[in-house]
Amino acid sequence: MMKLLFFVLFLIPLLSNWWMLVVSLILLSFYMLMFPVCSYFANISFGFGMDLVSYCMVFLSIWIIFLMLIASTSIKFNFNYGSEFMLIILFLLLFLILTFSTSNLFMFYLYFESSMIPTLFLIFGWGYQPERFLAGFYLLFYTLFASFPLLIGIFYVFDNCYTLYYFLISMDTNIYLYFSLVLAFLVKMPMVFVHFWLPKAHVEAPVSGSMILAGVLLKLGGYGLYRVLFFMNYFFYNYIWIIFSLFGAFMLGLLCLGQVDIKSMIAYSSVAHMGLVICGIMTCCYYGFLGSLVLMIGHGLCSSGLFALANMSYERSHSRSLLINKGFITFMPTMSMFWFLFSINNMASPPSLNLAGEILLINSILSWSSLTSLFLAFSSFLSCCYSIYLYSITQHGSLYSGMNFESGGVLREYILLILHWFPLNFLFLKIDIFTFWI
Repeated sequence: MMKLLFFVLFLIPLLSNWWMLVVSLILLSFYMLMFPVCSYFANISFGFGMDLVSYCMVFLSIWIIFLMLIASTSIKFNFNYGSEFMLIILFLLLFLILTFSTSNLFMFYLYFESSMIPTLFLIFGWGYQPERFLAGFYLLFYTLFASFPLLIGIFYVFDNCYTLYYFLISMDTNIYLYFSLVLAFLVKMPMVFVHFWLPKAHVEAPVSGSMILAGVLLKLGGYGLYRVLFFMNYFFYNYIWIIFSLFGAFMLGLLCLGQVDIKSMIAYSSVAHMGLVICGIMTCCYYGFLGSLVLMIGHGLCSSGLFALANMSYERSHSRSLLINKGFITFMPTMSMFWFLFSINNMASPPSLNLAGEILLINSILSWSSLTSLFLAFSSFLSCCYSIYLYSITQHGSLYSGMNFESGGVLREYILLILHWFPLNFLFLKIDIFTFWI
């Protein structure tokens, strides 16, 4: 495990060479393939190790980080503080690997909060409008407000168990401890009613910020819930979060259909998908845990790909409005195919990881209560509606006259999209690796 962390640290001298850093991160992701995937916590060194969930999340982090660098070449070509940007990206990767691989609850909290600092720098430093400061403060205060009870809860756990090692904690839980340990992760995912920071952060963040937010940072919440629910034996109030999330998935589906900003629509669809993940985790059954892991990975790749596509449209039209971004099929027909592929993956079409995850989650939620069927049916139907709407409104219609016609797509952009799409659809063939867990 230490080898992996030192590899990331030794990439810092490469900050002067953009493409060398990208190649090194690609090599790191292939090096990760040599790690044995275990259902138990393995490769332990200095308190850091990985089980299957950690492995999946670390691999996803490395994959999304190097795709972020490929997507952000405008920073390199415009000489917009490229070295500083790469340094922040590397520190973000380091914090994410530490978060997912630590076996200590307090260290997890520390790295979990630390990962927010590079994200804030990305939004403040390379964001679009002056409103990015407000978006950054939303992100900061929503997360911190829910995290302080978590810190106090961790101290209470240590006071009772004399250990913070995940798998040695065993204690009776009360309602206060339950809410303090769970709330921070629900805000991070985010659950509906505490999700207002996410669309703001997405809209103001640069493409790299949106990709890492949708791809990995939302998954920190799900990962944290896995870890705390494994030692808590107080599941009575789980139904509250399931009801909120089911209602939210349905309402946000309707809300997506009323959006006029591409990034805002993709951000709200992320919240709707994370609502299903919360429901699956809170059922505390095998299918629920398994489905939420698969959907988190699928959503991370699919949503990140959609934000990359939205940025490609933005670079040509200099607007994120659906009223202006129209008719792309006429001068970017190949890119139109990728819009189609990612849109249908977003609504869980075969053979994507989203479909496998949603099938497992719908099974687990229906086994929890058959009354959820109506909300599940409507949320699935609405996810189909807004995905088709997003594709049709951007690709058809008359072209905006102020469009930048210099390029219908370059090789770098196609590589970026293929590297999102390939694992999203081909991991479906090797879905049995996820069943090693639990």
